[in-house]
Amino acid sequence: MKKVLHISKYYHPFVGGIEQVARDAVRALQGKFEQKVLCFDHENNDNPSIIDGVEVIRCKCQCKIFSQSISLEMARKFKELLKEFKPDYIIFHYPNPFFARILLRYIPAETKLFLYWHLDIIRQKILGKLFHFQNIALLNRADTVFATSPNYIEGSQYLSKFKSKCIVLPNCIDERRLEKTPMAIELAEKIKKGNAGKTICLSVGRLVPYKGYDYLIKSVQKLGDNYVFFIIGDGEQKKDLIRQSKNCPTIKFLGKQTDDELKAYYIAADIFCFSSITKNEAFGIALAEAMYFELPSITYTIPGSGVNYVSQNGITGLEVPNRDVDAYAKAIKELSENEDKRKAFGKAAMSRVEKNFLFAQYKDLIVKSICEDNAQDRNTIV
Repeated sequence: MKKVLHISKYYHPFVGGIEQVARDAVRALQGKFEQKVLCFDHENNDNPSIIDGVEVIRCKCQCKIFSQSISLEMARKFKELLKEFKPDYIIFHYPNPFFARILLRYIPAETKLFLYWHLDIIRQKILGKLFHFQNIALLNRADTVFATSPNYIEGSQYLSKFKSKCIVLPNCIDERRLEKTPMAIELAEKIKKGNAGKTICLSVGRLVPYKGYDYLIKSVQKLGDNYVFFIIGDGEQKKDLIRQSKNCPTIKFLGKQTDDELKAYYIAADIFCFSSITKNEAFGIALAEAMYFELPSITYTIPGSGVNYVSQNGITGLEVPNRDVDAYAKAIKELSENEDKRKAFGKAAMSRVEKNFLFAQYKDLIVKSICEDNAQDRNTIV
């Protein structure tokens, strides 16, 4: 049986988009390959070493530079795995620029490299410039590059130069986790009853700048009290966002929620507000989840981001010019006042997810991609 080594910044039980995708990749390849996972230990403690039947090797971090973990142990473990595990394939989740240097130095010539390019380094401009030539070297070494959307291939300053190596491998949602349980349905009814006569708008995501909550709050302030906006998530911006919305009682910050609570709000909502504003939002798992619950969405236009690939303007939701709070408020009002349009968008949204963004499709594509012998000669799939 061929062997696959997955290299991720962190791994389950760490909660993060890239980490969830890394786990999805492991699950998709179970039974077809022998696998191991190499990652940083996000807490430097005794996290589980076996996840989904696969060994996870966690390495302690000595420090962080520009929010990137540094681990001498991880370099040593990598060399040991190359010698003892002898992987046929390496799936490397990027960005992880400091470890990329180690990977390029020690990866054997005969080992195929699948570079999982989640996003360009945008926010940390110094870091992006520092690793520019390394990124080129990494893409040159890669046999295949996985990108989460065709939009990102076209919009990335790096991927656009290596289109012949790229395959679109859209992220997937976990439909098992999103099953409508009796508890979630009951709670959804309570939410609807408690907000009778109001349009229920929902947003889910970390409270960080690129999620655009500052702009969502400004849009909400232009609307009346016949709306309620539930925001699920936590993050560094929480206190500032609460301060910004102190005179807007229609906004409710709910923090983190259990799976049943999250599903209840998806079920109860009328509109999904996805207000991300930069390419740091490379795909939008929460957006795809909301669409799975037949929610019409409102998004900003983000050049080069997969957000506008996941939700299609005028088909599954509405898309407005980036950071245009007036247009965003107008779109909320338009969907609120047109139930037929909401339902049509919602049905199309669920259909798009079922056809493109479920685990079954993800599994088929990643298995086919890794089993393909002539990976470097494959044309881009869009």
